[in-house]
Amino acid sequence: MSGLGELDRPGKPSSPGGWDVRSKEWAVGEADLAGSDVAGSESTGSGGLGSAPVTAVSEAAVQESAVPGSAVPESGEPRSAPAAERPQTAGRRTTVDPVKALMHRHRELCERAVDPLEIAAGLEAHGVTDRTAARFRHRDVFSLAEEMYARVPRDGDAPARTTTPDAPRARADWAVLALLPGVLCAATATGLRLTEGQPRLIVAVVGAPAVALALRAALSRGPLRLADRAQRPTAAWTCWLIAYAALGDALLSAALTGGPDALPTGSPHGAWPSAAAGVLALALSCAPAAWCAHLFAARARRRLAASRGLEEYATSVQPLLLGTFALYLAALTALLALSGVALDELAAYPQILTLGALLLLARLLAAHGFTHAPALVLSVATGAEATALASVFAARLPGCAFLATPVESLVTTWGPGAVPTLVCGAGALTLLIHSSRTLTRASAHATPDVPC
Repeated sequence: MSGLGELDRPGKPSSPGGWDVRSKEWAVGEADLAGSDVAGSESTGSGGLGSAPVTAVSEAAVQESAVPGSAVPESGEPRSAPAAERPQTAGRRTTVDPVKALMHRHRELCERAVDPLEIAAGLEAHGVTDRTAARFRHRDVFSLAEEMYARVPRDGDAPARTTTPDAPRARADWAVLALLPGVLCAATATGLRLTEGQPRLIVAVVGAPAVALALRAALSRGPLRLADRAQRPTAAWTCWLIAYAALGDALLSAALTGGPDALPTGSPHGAWPSAAAGVLALALSCAPAAWCAHLFAARARRRLAASRGLEEYATSVQPLLLGTFALYLAALTALLALSGVALDELAAYPQILTLGALLLLARLLAAHGFTHAPALVLSVATGAEATALASVFAARLPGCAFLATPVESLVTTWGPGAVPTLVCGAGALTLLIHSSRTLTRASAHATPDVPC
């Protein structure tokens, strides 16, 4: 029979030999590979939010933690033992604390937080959700924040949360300042009605800057104050929108008929009349806007302390936001009606209500640190109104009559007030949708930066 037949014949398998040095090297290499696989799988289980440094177990620690009875001979080579007496050994494992790794990544947030709510809001701002918290063996972000807050080492004399938001003196300060723009605007409007000629011009020149300074002082304190995190200049766009509410409709009507032939005189009658009732209502609504913002912020923080989940909190705050918005519109409607009666003018409800809604939502977002969207929407609204006016004047150039066709069609159908109504209404709707997603977050109400 050939040599190949001898190899194919069944028989008792033969052992390659006893345990030697090469067998030991192979076993140790396999254990190291298993330990690295376990450590890698545990270190990547935190959902990508941060990983703690993994410390490898030294060889001496492995020898100390060996099972009693597995003696090692003096020669350094292990002896083979029966299968029944051989202890079951497992690969080396490394312990990973994902919460500690998350605390290390958000160390500044944990150190400056005065309660777990601020940590929960900060985690939400960084994209941590309740589903992510489940990877850390917590039911929600609030539970995870409580553990992180409890594990932060603190001194015995750590500063506690101040009671400035509830101080009556601070509330009285911004409450009085919120009334100042309306009072000065009412005095200016009265002076414009009672004077003519040069005195009327003096009243307008003195009263307009006074109202602007009072409005700036009112918005520099209280719940409508800009957050310190980011500030974007929007004063110029706001002034344009208010000025258009006072003079824009009359200017557009005069431009479509070949005018204006003279400068505005501040009188409700004439070639270029001014709508002082709408501006007065907006100035008077500064106080209701401040109180509505205070009510929204206080109730939102109160619900933040009682909520146990981000989705639950957002669901409970959204009706509060819509109710605050509706409350301000109701107050503005009443003030606009009173201003029209007091000044004997026809109140422009669509233009002023949409403008007031736009300004309120923009200020609420900016006061809570969300300044990009308000600045963008206000700039677009200003540009749209300016473009509408410019297109009418540009249509007077030879061959450019088509530029005024859209504005002429709109004014012919709905009147000159349709331009600011559509522009400000679209902007207010955009900010309302945006605020329903941003102002309902816990991160928007965690740190009370303004006294309210």
